[in-house]
Amino acid sequence: MNAPPALPRGLRVLLLLVGLARVTHAAEPPAPLAQAHAHNDYEHTRPLLDALEQGFCSVEADVWLVEGQLLVAHDRDQVKAGRTLESLYLLPLHERVRANGGRVFREGPSFTLLIDFKSAAGPTYAALKEALTQHAAMLTRFEGGEVRTNGVTVIISGNRPLEIVTTETNRLAALDGRLSDLGKLPPLAVMPLISDNWRSHFEWTGTGEVPDADLKKLRDLVTQLHASGRRVRFWGMPDTPTAWQAQFDAGVDLINTDKLPELATWLQSAGQ
Repeated sequence: MNAPPALPRGLRVLLLLVGLARVTHAAEPPAPLAQAHAHNDYEHTRPLLDALEQGFCSVEADVWLVEGQLLVAHDRDQVKAGRTLESLYLLPLHERVRANGGRVFREGPSFTLLIDFKSAAGPTYAALKEALTQHAAMLTRFEGGEVRTNGVTVIISGNRPLEIVTTETNRLAALDGRLSDLGKLPPLAVMPLISDNWRSHFEWTGTGEVPDADLKKLRDLVTQLHASGRRVRFWGMPDTPTAWQAQFDAGVDLINTDKLPELATWLQSAGQ
């Protein structure tokens, strides 16, 4: 059988360059999206990894303390051996931080790991403290009323160990607050984030445009919380571009979503 004719040298070089360009493009990391928060991140096909591929800088993991292990699941009857906070989140995040010069995304913002306690606050916090100690090198520290930002910032939501945390002066985690905490907020190093249920505070449920009264209330709340140095997040809001736009315009720091690719594309088009 005759060998096929050799391609001209110029064409061979061109094809090689095109191939290299494709490989380089495929290897490019996504631009970090500081406002993108993956709600119930563990329910995606690849927990954490799907969010990271879209550039998300914040994820949420629900945990249950079961026989000494922090297992990731929404409900107690859904826990599975091996789906631990360590294996799904802490270890892969630490590997990313080591590889990227101290950040999850090289030169990106501190990555938020929001851990929602589903089991009792005290024992779950004790187990979390032990787990976080193994990853202290990558974690934001809350020391003596100061926040020493690092590659990953851990925030506890759900069954919050408020009484325990407020007595500690050196921690590797802080608390997620509620709008009901306004007026009695603990120090910033205890509660740097405020999250709440959209439906408990606003009238809009997703039909038509967001009413002006809701937009004004949203802007006022964000302004008030930003003045105290805190970030803001809402859950229970319609997961639509209209809702994303309202939050983006008001300066909401973490936009909650279950639609990772859609929000990522929308934020990129919005110029984040």
